[in-house]
Amino acid sequence: MINTPYYLIDKSKLLRNLEKIAYVREHSGAKALLALKCFATWSVFDLMSQYMDGTTSSSLYEVKLGKLKFGGETHAYSVAYADDEIEEVLAHSDKIIFNSISQLQRFADTSSHHVRGLRLNPQVSSSDYLIADPSRPFSRLGEWDAEKVADVIDQVSGFMIHNNCENSDFDLFDQMLTQIEQRFGSLLEQVEWVSLGGGIHFTGEGYPLDKFCARLKAFSERYGVQVFLEPGEAAITMSTSLEVTVLDTLFNGKNLAIVDSSIEAHMLDLLIYRQPARMEPCDGPNTYMVCGKSCLAGDIFGEFQFDKELAIGDRLSFIDAAGYTMVKKNWFNGVKMPSIAVRQLDGQVELVKEFGFEDFVNGLS
Repeated sequence: MINTPYYLIDKSKLLRNLEKIAYVREHSGAKALLALKCFATWSVFDLMSQYMDGTTSSSLYEVKLGKLKFGGETHAYSVAYADDEIEEVLAHSDKIIFNSISQLQRFADTSSHHVRGLRLNPQVSSSDYLIADPSRPFSRLGEWDAEKVADVIDQVSGFMIHNNCENSDFDLFDQMLTQIEQRFGSLLEQVEWVSLGGGIHFTGEGYPLDKFCARLKAFSERYGVQVFLEPGEAAITMSTSLEVTVLDTLFNGKNLAIVDSSIEAHMLDLLIYRQPARMEPCDGPNTYMVCGKSCLAGDIFGEFQFDKELAIGDRLSFIDAAGYTMVKKNWFNGVKMPSIAVRQLDGQVELVKEFGFEDFVNGLS
C-alpha cells in the first residue's frame, strides 16, 4: 500500500476526456494543445500525446518540458520574455506568441525566422473571479486595440485569444466568440491560425460536442484559419484523486478530522477561490469538517457526510484533484509533499514519484 498523501491519476478516467478531445479534433478540424500551466505531470504524457497535438506554455521551463517530454507542436507564450531566455524559448518552440506589441517589437529581429503570434484581449470573459479574469479592467493580458494590432499585422501569422474561464456553457462560448468576430474580424481574415485558448469545459457531462465542433469549423472556414484549443482542466477533469489519511479527530462544536495533507500546500486553488474540496457524494449521518495539518487556521478541505464515524487511520479520497494542484504544490510548513501515482489502463497502480526531505532542503538555501 502506498503511503499517503499521494495524487492518484487514473488513466482510464483520463482516457474518457482524451477521447472527447479526439472527437472534437476529428469533427471540427481544430488542434488541441495541453495547457501545461494547469497540468504538467509528464508521467502520463505517453497516453495524452496519442490524443493531442502538443502543448502550450506560460514560461521557458514549460516550453522546454513540453518539447522534451510531450513532443508534437509546441507553442510558447509568456506575459513577458526576458532577454536572457528568448533564444532558448525559440529553440524549444514551433510558435512564439507575444503578449504585447512592445514585446513583439523588442524581439522582432531575434524571432524574425520563427512563426509568431500576438495575444488579443477582447475585453469580455466568462470568469466569475476577478483574480482569474483575463479581461478584467486594466488587464495586462493581450492587446485590445484593433487599430494598433493592424499596424503590426505583417509581423505575425496568428493570434491567441484566451477569455474562457471554467466555461461549461456552450451558448456563452458562442456568444463571446461572436463578439470576438465583430471586434477583430478584419484582423482574423489576415492570419493563418487562431488559438481560442483554454477554459472551455467541453469534456464535461452533457456538453453539446456536435454544436461545439460545428461552431469551430464554421469559424475556421469563415476566416481561413487553423483553430487551436488549449485544454487544461478539460483534458484532466475527474481523472485524479488526492489520497489522505486521518491523523486525529476532535470535537469543538463540530466533529473535526485532521488529515496528513494541506489545502494550502496541495490544493492551493481551492483556498484562493474559497471553494471546498470534493469527495464522492455520501448521504451518511456523520458530518465532519476535514482539515489539513498545517498551522493555517483556514486549512480546511470542507464539510462532508460519512456513513460511519471517522477514526484515526481511515483513508479519505478527494476527487477531481488534477488541475492546478501538482503544478502549484508547495512546501508550506514543511508538510510532506504528496507522492504521485498512476493507475495504468490494466488497473495496476504504479508509484512514479516520491518527495522527501532532500527535496525540501534543495528548494531553499
